[in-house]
Amino acid sequence: MPSERDKSKEQKAAESEVESFRKDLGPFVVAAETTRMAMVFTDAKEPNHPLIFANDSFLSLAGYSRTEIVGQSFDVLLGRPAEPAVLAQIEGAFAGSSEGDFEICFRRKDGSKFWAAVFISPVRDKGGDVVQHFASFVDVTKHIQEEEHLLFLLAELNHRTQNTLATVQAIAVQTLRGAADKEVVEAFEGRILALSKAHSLLGSKQWQAVGLREIIDRILQPFGLNDRRIAHFSIRGDDVRLQPKAALTLAMVFHELATNAAKYGALSNDAAGKIDIAWQVDPTPQGGRMRLRWQESGGPPVKPPRRKGFGSRLIEGGLARDLDGEVHLDYKPAGLVCQITMPVPRSAVG
Repeated sequence: MPSERDKSKEQKAAESEVESFRKDLGPFVVAAETTRMAMVFTDAKEPNHPLIFANDSFLSLAGYSRTEIVGQSFDVLLGRPAEPAVLAQIEGAFAGSSEGDFEICFRRKDGSKFWAAVFISPVRDKGGDVVQHFASFVDVTKHIQEEEHLLFLLAELNHRTQNTLATVQAIAVQTLRGAADKEVVEAFEGRILALSKAHSLLGSKQWQAVGLREIIDRILQPFGLNDRRIAHFSIRGDDVRLQPKAALTLAMVFHELATNAAKYGALSNDAAGKIDIAWQVDPTPQGGRMRLRWQESGGPPVKPPRRKGFGSRLIEGGLARDLDGEVHLDYKPAGLVCQITMPVPRSAVG
């Protein structure tokens, strides 16, 4: 404990400020001292927001004694060097120009880290001028650590899923080789690869909602989606955020349609074929409902198949049920038209 002789002018000034602060806001300070929530007050009249009060809960959380922390800048809690973006966020909160509630990584006296949700609010005098700032801290370190652990497990699960799909593909190819037509083997390989791409995309988003355009880009890239020499695709529609199940299902639908177009439809001839993909979301009392249209043109004349193949049954049957919607294939002579109607959340359109 420093003696009166050892104390700096800044420390003495800070202690004087604390005494004045206690007198002005006595009952509130008493409440702050006894609460379990970590709290500090800073001087709004000085630069760098020096601390003029810290309750016992905050001292326990940060590992400082009151004499060590009073008079220090608020930024000292961030450690060195502090990230410019974090400093800007804090300055914005003190200035009232940004949200005063956010999560930040702080450092204790011993250098260890802790995450806290921070709320910063001004304290005004009788004239309405801001004289102090009040900051409360809620320790969310355990929550952040659990979240990081879950992300690690999710990444590991994604990795193992990719390995499993690759293993299934290899086993199937070895099993079917010689026992099935080459076309059947290639179709199966293509479906597993499309499923793997969709899983990879969702894995990169932590299995949260993904954009419809991202799905289209990932699945149709091998079919010349971004080929600068020939514009085979036209895509129109506001981006729609889709939940994982709908995203996986649409990925398989697009793969089946593109594969069929490459064999028999608009992509089966080198230059003339074109595919228009357009969608819109209509509001309904039950939420949004998306209408998507895949329309081919410029390919060979289309004839309705004599029998439905696996791809058609997959699209119109199982995948339609997975989308909780309707999928209709129309084999028009000018080109195949696929129309999809499905529900989407109200907040899906961006």
